[in-house]
Amino acid sequence: MATEPRLTADFWVRAYLARLQSAAIPAYVTCRGDPTAGAVLVKLATLDGAARLYQRSFDLMTGARAWVTLAEGAEAEVDAAARRQRQMDPDLWVIEVESREGRTLLDEEGLAG
Repeated sequence: MATEPRLTADFWVRAYLARLQSAAIPAYVTCRGDPTAGAVLVKLATLDGAARLYQRSFDLMTGARAWVTLAEGAEAEVDAAARRQRQMDPDLWVIEVESREGRTLLDEEGLAG
């Protein structure tokens, strides 16, 4: 089974932020993690008091990576979930995306890895 090369977390975050910027979607790094191997959470704030928190998941059976919802609801609750994750993993990156339409671009080609 061939494995895909892994991008560093810092490189992936910079590329993701550039892609969001090119789509005119505001996004910010709210927690900077380990530049090489840190995991990434993406918080979507819909600017109406609600939010969703995504994490990358790895399917052991297929080897595929996908973004799954870790938390969803009131923005304060989603922020608390992100803080709990950071307490367990200080190397974790957290990116906040602001989109009333709920656009994160995470389902686009190339962002699952």
